[in-house]
Amino acid sequence: MAMVSLRNSASSLMLFSRRLFSPQLNALCSYHEKVVDHYENPRNVGSLDKSSRNVGTGLVGAPACGDVMKLQIQVDDNGKIVDAKFKTFGCGSAIASSSLATEWVKGKSVDEALKIRNTDIAKELCLPPVKLHCSMLAEDAIKAALSDYRIKQQDKKEDRAKATN
Repeated sequence: MAMVSLRNSASSLMLFSRRLFSPQLNALCSYHEKVVDHYENPRNVGSLDKSSRNVGTGLVGAPACGDVMKLQIQVDDNGKIVDAKFKTFGCGSAIASSSLATEWVKGKSVDEALKIRNTDIAKELCLPPVKLHCSMLAEDAIKAALSDYRIKQQDKKEDRAKATN
């Protein structure tokens, strides 16, 4: 009986020391493998030309945690999103949410991209309740980028109307 108790104590001590001396392992273990994948291999990191009329830029932030997310979309003449880029300053869940959002918007029309919800992002990444604000930021960034794109398209129409008059 004493041997079993000693063995259990030794394994508990080993687990504790592993967490104490390898904090990166502890941090990664608290994230779902999908989040870790998008964090370690983020898709579509970068920037597009924000002055281009076919590029929409969304910049959003969460003051409570300090996360900042920039998401950009490039739309072709048929209204289809052909490229998306992001830059995010934040935790692994924020980076993963941004990465997934850029993957999901590509190939969609502007109207289809508006249907992407934070709940879908959170479900796909298996985000815990404490990290749901990250998926909300991603949804807000998509909406902000689409809004910026639509404003630019409206300005483009107005410029054409002025040129014909």
